[in-house]
Amino acid sequence: MAIEKIIILEGDAVARGSLENYLRRCRCDVASTPSAPAALDYLSRDTFDIFFMDLSLRNDRGMDLLREIQMRAQRPLVIVTTSMGSIESAVDCIRNGAFDYLIKPFSNEQIEIALRRTEEFSQLVRVNRFLSQSDRSSELLGCSPETENIRQLIRKVARTHATVLIQGESGTGKEVIAREIYQQSSRATAPFIRVNCAAIPENLIESEFFGHEKGAFTGALSKREGRFELAHGGTILLDEISEISPGTQAKLLRVLQEREFERVGGNRTIKVDVRVIATTNRNLQQSVDKNEFRQDLFFRLNVVPVYVPPLRERPEDVLVLKREFLRSFCRQHGINVRGCTEEAIRVLTNHSWPGNVRELQNVIERAIILCGDSAMLGPEHLGLGIPEKAALPPVSGGSGAPDDKKFLTLAEIEKSHILSALNYCKGNRTHAADLLDVSIRTLRNKLHEYNGTAPKPGGGEKQLAPV
Repeated sequence: MAIEKIIILEGDAVARGSLENYLRRCRCDVASTPSAPAALDYLSRDTFDIFFMDLSLRNDRGMDLLREIQMRAQRPLVIVTTSMGSIESAVDCIRNGAFDYLIKPFSNEQIEIALRRTEEFSQLVRVNRFLSQSDRSSELLGCSPETENIRQLIRKVARTHATVLIQGESGTGKEVIAREIYQQSSRATAPFIRVNCAAIPENLIESEFFGHEKGAFTGALSKREGRFELAHGGTILLDEISEISPGTQAKLLRVLQEREFERVGGNRTIKVDVRVIATTNRNLQQSVDKNEFRQDLFFRLNVVPVYVPPLRERPEDVLVLKREFLRSFCRQHGINVRGCTEEAIRVLTNHSWPGNVRELQNVIERAIILCGDSAMLGPEHLGLGIPEKAALPPVSGGSGAPDDKKFLTLAEIEKSHILSALNYCKGNRTHAADLLDVSIRTLRNKLHEYNGTAPKPGGGEKQLAPV
């Protein structure tokens, strides 16, 4: 993340001009003044990354000004400069909010070191602020051959800087795999920034990706760095990449090709070093064929493809995941469940898990709460028997004989599961999307595919409200 805007408050005209010229050669926008009121006026009208402040101001206003700057919501990092330095003065400045302290005369090399330190600190603060709001996922669990194949692929991919595209149904653990790639890579000590493309409104996604300048649009009260800047030197996860618009796809393609972009409302080209991992629950090749996704962007993302099979195709993982979720949720809720009955295990292993790992996680958490302390978790706590039979009725073949039974397709199973969830939530799409662990946009798309029908509580179907 580059330092861009700097303000200089310096009483000595020669020293001010020398510092200003050097910073401009470093391609920074510089405002300079010998007056403290003028400096405050600059700060009220724009945002700055660094404030070089001469402590040797008339009337000893330097320390007061330093304290006043720290009271502002948008404040730069302050580097104090003085020709009469002392340990006591330096300690006083740091206590009052200064980031660094330089004694005149200082060299260009000292300025460069100060700039580098402020740049690294600024990015660290912004990344930590972002990560404090991010969730953490568990490690990749399972003992099936499919899961082991994914582990081997992760080990190979993590050593490189290649772009990765992870595809699979919702709830299969795509983000967990992305985190495993990041944690085993050489970028593991750098930022890991996740962007849920489906959860960001279309008119804001470009600003989220690339940031914006002050005044770029209504509500842009200050400069803001985008997620790509936050991820500089590290990894960015573009979750549900299939949900971004064609216009944003074109701009994203440029970032992947050139590793550079401009903020919204800005004209400065920002270069970044970022490893990109993208995930989607759609078949992107099919989206390309339908002209819903750019072919050139698909090729750029699909350098290393990773396919995550649904849980029904790796049944060996069910009991491994069950044990981990049981241990985790018992500790989280303070409930001591003694284990599962054989009948409960049979129900778990026979269930088709249309919601994949996330569904299993929710089922185990609910079962623990219903089971209570010092009891064995049974099938009655799982809530899978009756709903599963209702959601997956047998479809008779042409002859109607038992051996002539036709199985539902995966698309039919998915549709039945989604409509059952919507029915359970009494038509509340936001609640249903949360239960299914999909975005509201994905749920709307699915309902469009189903011609806008949903089951009535007593059976049959009713028309949904317009999507």
